[in-house]
Amino acid sequence: MSRLRQPPLVTGISPNEGIPWTKVIIRGENLGTGPTDLIGLTICGHNCLLTAEWMSASKIVCRVGQAKNDKGDIIVTTKSGGRGTSTVSFKLLKPEKIGILDQSAVWVDEMNYYDMRTDRNKGIPPLSLRPANPLGIDIEKSKFPQKDLEMLFPGMSADFTSENFSAAWYLIENHSTTSFEQLKMAVTNLKRQANKKSEGSLAYVKGGLSTFFEAQDALSGASNTADTLFQEVLGRKDKADSTRNALNVLQRFKFLFNLPLNIERNIQKGDYDVVINDYEKAKSLFGKTEVQVFKKYYAEVETRIETLRELLLDKLLETPSTLHDQKRYIRYLSDLHAPGDPAWQCIGAQHRWILQLMHSCKEGYIQDLKGTPGLHSPMLDLDSDTRPLVLGHLSQTASLKRGSSFQSGRDDTWRYKTPHRVAFVEKLTKLVLSQLPNFWKLWISYVNGSLFSETAEKSGQIERSKNVRQRQNDFKKMIQEVMQCLVKLIRGALLPLSIPECGVRQYGGWEVKSELSGQWLAHVIQTIRLTYESLTALEIPNDMLQTIQDLILDLRVRCVMVTLQHTAEEIKRLAEKEDWIVDNEGLTSLPCQFEQCIIHSLQSLKGVVECKPGEASVFQQPKTQEEVCQLSINIMQIFIYCLEQLSTKPDADVDTTHLSVDVSSPDLFGSIHEDFSLTSEQRLLIVLSNCCYLERHTFLNMAEHFEKHNFQGIEKITQVSMVSLKELDQRLFENYIELKADPIVGSLEPGIYAGYFDWKDCLPPTGVRNYLKEALVNIIAVHAEVFTISKELVPRVLSKVVEAVSEELSRLMQCVSSFSKNGALQARLEICALRDTVAVHLTPESKSSFKQALEALPQLSSGADKKLLEELLNKFKSSMHLQLTCFQAASSTMMKT
Repeated sequence: MSRLRQPPLVTGISPNEGIPWTKVIIRGENLGTGPTDLIGLTICGHNCLLTAEWMSASKIVCRVGQAKNDKGDIIVTTKSGGRGTSTVSFKLLKPEKIGILDQSAVWVDEMNYYDMRTDRNKGIPPLSLRPANPLGIDIEKSKFPQKDLEMLFPGMSADFTSENFSAAWYLIENHSTTSFEQLKMAVTNLKRQANKKSEGSLAYVKGGLSTFFEAQDALSGASNTADTLFQEVLGRKDKADSTRNALNVLQRFKFLFNLPLNIERNIQKGDYDVVINDYEKAKSLFGKTEVQVFKKYYAEVETRIETLRELLLDKLLETPSTLHDQKRYIRYLSDLHAPGDPAWQCIGAQHRWILQLMHSCKEGYIQDLKGTPGLHSPMLDLDSDTRPLVLGHLSQTASLKRGSSFQSGRDDTWRYKTPHRVAFVEKLTKLVLSQLPNFWKLWISYVNGSLFSETAEKSGQIERSKNVRQRQNDFKKMIQEVMQCLVKLIRGALLPLSIPECGVRQYGGWEVKSELSGQWLAHVIQTIRLTYESLTALEIPNDMLQTIQDLILDLRVRCVMVTLQHTAEEIKRLAEKEDWIVDNEGLTSLPCQFEQCIIHSLQSLKGVVECKPGEASVFQQPKTQEEVCQLSINIMQIFIYCLEQLSTKPDADVDTTHLSVDVSSPDLFGSIHEDFSLTSEQRLLIVLSNCCYLERHTFLNMAEHFEKHNFQGIEKITQVSMVSLKELDQRLFENYIELKADPIVGSLEPGIYAGYFDWKDCLPPTGVRNYLKEALVNIIAVHAEVFTISKELVPRVLSKVVEAVSEELSRLMQCVSSFSKNGALQARLEICALRDTVAVHLTPESKSSFKQALEALPQLSSGADKKLLEELLNKFKSSMHLQLTCFQAASSTMMKT
């Protein structure tokens, strides 16, 4: 097989010689079409493909590797051209090792030298490790070939600093002609050098021993001289200290004697800081005294301080209290070294207080629901100032989109319009958000030590850090208990079935029969979402708030279900709103009302379905997807059932007092009488027209809206709804055709044989007989009725009517045993007249029926008969021109479309 390209040709290499790993530039022709085309590159027999960098079809850059051959060709191999040739060669040079004292014109790369002293590689100055002549004898370079030495000692080296040092190689290379006596001298030199290194440090110490003793004597003399000089000064200092101590003792007596009375006075004033400072001072002075008088007064001080500790602990555990007061009392107790852990006792008291408030809130609303005043419990009248500013946005209620009673603005009566359970959730979340931030901040202060003073923090830091580690799990359980209580109370009010039976009495008790509407559930979801955001802003770990996320998800799912169920109820009532007012397109307002009802419901679910940060999708569970899909299908089928009920509603049940039509439509004919009422056939047509519109527009729009709101199973919803709609459409259409076509078909046979007419014995034809004209008039009446309601239904209805008439006419013709000449001409005239009149509405089935009817007739034998047939047809069309205008208009309309 011939190659597409010429083989590669190397015409130049730069440089053309060098040591291994030299970077070279290869030039030539047909060196490949790209990097992937280059599959081989060898220099001096060494594969250099790994380092090759394809630049162009005439240039390659690579590095020369280790090669066995000193000189060789450059061979390039490509996929497109195969193995190439070379007109140049490369010479591989052996790298010479340069000693540290040898002159060199190039820079020697740094390397790790072998440290013979420590027997390891070490980056140290090479001058101290690489003497030019380690043996101490003359070096006589041999002329032994380097290549032979490498072969003789494979993998070894003559460099004595190398890990692979070979002594034999070194001696052959540097002392091949040295005498044995000189070699013995070299051994002596090596031993001497080794002995010097081991004896050097000890000799240094022995030589400087006298100097050390002289320095020690000098330092001792200086110390004695200094003591003599400062003896008098130190004596005066001791006397001053004794005098100062005596004065301090006198001052302490007065302070201690008055301290018990001062403590009582300051406690009554609330000056706890002064008491603590005095106590700390007295404790530092007399805490370990052995004097009996001091012990007696100090015991009185301890008694009053113990009373103060009890007082402060009682104030600390009082509820409600502000975070500022709690921190202040904890700091006082910490400074007074109160036993136990007052800060943790305060945290526990606050935890119990919050749980008590939450349960009291539920009981108050349940009593109010039962009619017992209990909603405004004094325990629940919390000061609004205690709420953090970050939670202020919860005071504003989100605007509810539907219903005049769900206004965004709140007046004094709004709370009475709000369901008790919704008001309870708002009050409960407000309560939690007013208490939990201070509770959380108290814990944070407990953890970081800011509750304690500097003195207390330093003294009990180790013990407190142990307490914190032990308390972390306990506090986590407290937060989780508060969150679980909040969630269970809300579930008991809104999702009672999700509460276990053992917890119904504690968290439930709401005796309500009606379920909250979707709008109120959406409002509750928004409230809980804002609560979650506010708790997240406090930097509470997400794992402690997971129960709230689970609650939000369950409420969102429930809201979707309830909204769809309420929507189904609204769809059921749409049939009562049907006004039977038909527009130009043959539609009533019912499809539009249905679509608007669905859109309104989906829009009310928009905020519920959308996922906030950290939330899961409403439709993540397959069970939820299936239920929502089934509810959506149920909504569609309910509306289809409404249409069917409207189509079959008895005439007496149809309210037509408000019936009207679009008077601006030019397609309506006749006058509308005041007592005009709809017939069952007209209702069928109106419902059929609505069905067509639903199939072409409404259901497709619904699918788009479902998809826009992230609903699942849209294809199934659309498919099942379409199947049900088409079944209804087909049933209604067949009912209407049966009502209209059967009378026309039934009148054909009696009309044909009226007056004892016989095909075998009849007069020459003079025109189309009356039975056919009557059938055409009846078809025109059907056309008028359908056209009045919906133009688009005309072709569909008339095609079926014409099929039925043509099939019956074909059957009648085929049942005739024989025709006379006049009879055959008369039959052909009537068949052709009917066929030509309704030609615009012919279908393959009706055309086949007309063809079979004509084939059952004898063929026209003479031209006179054909001429007569044509004249009679023209006469018929001319005489009934006015009546047949509707078919001509339909024909022109179809031609335009």
